[in-house]
Order: sequence, then structure tokens, then C-alpha cells
Amino acid sequence: MRKIVVLTFVSLDGVMQAPGGPEEDTSGGFKYGGWTYPYFDEVMGSVMGEQMGMPFDLLLGRKTYDIFAAYWPKQDPAALATVPFNKATKYVVSGSSPKLTWEKSVLIEGDVAAKLKELKQQDGPMLQVHGSGKLIQTLLKNDLVDELWLKIFPIMLGKGKRLFAEGTIPAAFELTEFKASPSGVIVANYRRSGEVKTGSFA
Repeated sequence: MRKIVVLTFVSLDGVMQAPGGPEEDTSGGFKYGGWTYPYFDEVMGSVMGEQMGMPFDLLLGRKTYDIFAAYWPKQDPAALATVPFNKATKYVVSGSSPKLTWEKSVLIEGDVAAKLKELKQQDGPMLQVHGSGKLIQTLLKNDLVDELWLKIFPIMLGKGKRLFAEGTIPAAFELTEFKASPSGVIVANYRRSGEVKTGSFA
């Protein structure tokens, strides 16, 4: 059985939009693209290297796929950062039947939740989700997220696309790993662990 793991850069107020650069996603008038850049340090580099060094395939929404497909195939094919992205099978969720030009790309359309449940039952490496805010809402709504690997940045952005938006359902998670970088980024990994429990201190 395969796990779906969501890897997300997120601000203190829950925004995940355009962490990588000014022009990555300006929808809604978002003007803070590239907000993660000032906080990257050796610890963050080590964390990302470790997570990208594990065997994985990619599960992406259409917009993130287009960004990745325009970048990774053009990089040095022998570079350590490039190899895992080009090697991975890319499962792309879209309702518009796009032409997928990146090698080893597979379109998922129609009943997305049912098809992803089937995909999870297959043998293979974990399915890493990067970006793909709209897809993440579908995953959360259908309880398909097995783990959240969050990088929480010491900044508030006020507005923008949020990680926990309209797809969020009540769910409990267990903290499996955490650390803080010198720049103040909290790296926290969570595993789905059951239902929300309530009680009283009285």
C-alpha cells in the first residue's frame, strides 16, 4: 500500500501560496511570492535533501505540474536535485485532459477520489504532493492524506491560498518528527492517527 505524503511550506497564518518565487502564483493579487527564500539555511537544505532522497513518485495538481514540467526537465540531468524529479512517475490530477509532455506522466481524471484510493492500494513508493493547493483540498476532504510534512515559516502573509481550507475535515494526527532551523523554521512531520477526541478539564 502506498502513502500519500503532503510536503508543504506554510506561513504562521496558514498560507501556502507561491513560496518559491515572485511569479509562481500571483492569482488573487498575491504579491509576496518567494516568501520562503530569506529563511533557507543549512538545516533546511539538509531536511529537503533527506526528504527528496527517499524513493517517491509525484502526485500533482495541474498548475504545479506545469511549473515543474517547465523547470525540471531543463536542469542538469545528473544533478542530485534533478534526478529524483525526472525519475519519478508523475500522477497529474486535472479535469481538462491536458497534454502531458514530461516523461513518465500519467493523467488522473473523472472520479479522482476513487482512482486515488485505487492508486494507494498498489505497490510502489510514497506519493509526494508538492504545491497543488486545490488537489490538497480534495485529498483532505476524502481523508486520503497519510502524512503531513510541514515547514512552518516565522511569517504571516495575511491573505493567500491556505493549506487548511475548504477541504479540511476533523482528523487527528500524531507528531512523528520535529526540529527548528536557525532561521526559525519549524519542521514538523505528522501521521494520520484516527478521530478527533474531546473531553473536559472539569
